[in-house]
Amino acid sequence: MATPMATRRILLIDDEADIHRIAQVGLMMEAGWALLTAQSSAEGMAIAKTEQPDAILLDVMMPQIDGIAAIQMLQASPDCQNIPVIFLTAKAQASDRRRFYALGAQGVITKPFDPITLASQIAGFLGW
Repeated sequence: MATPMATRRILLIDDEADIHRIAQVGLMMEAGWALLTAQSSAEGMAIAKTEQPDAILLDVMMPQIDGIAAIQMLQASPDCQNIPVIFLTAKAQASDRRRFYALGAQGVITKPFDPITLASQIAGFLGW
């Protein structure tokens, strides 16, 4: 049975506080979804393991552990390997998108994104 829209829990892993605020508008206020946030990939991994979100929005370019390494770590973790990942990126070239999908991403959302349509984009990628 599909989870009702109002109970979706999304983990946003991004080092930019502005992105957290914009996503909060789009996911919490527009869609009524719960938003979990992490400022780094390491923090995001810990939250993903304990909270088991419905999906992860993952920034590609971050300090220390970038999104590419993070998705590989998530997929290698028995606790996280089944959580769908959607990349957030300013890199929207076709070659980048192909690489992200080849890594196992369920979707790619280009920054800057529209907070009003963010939830519907996520739902579309994940078939919700």
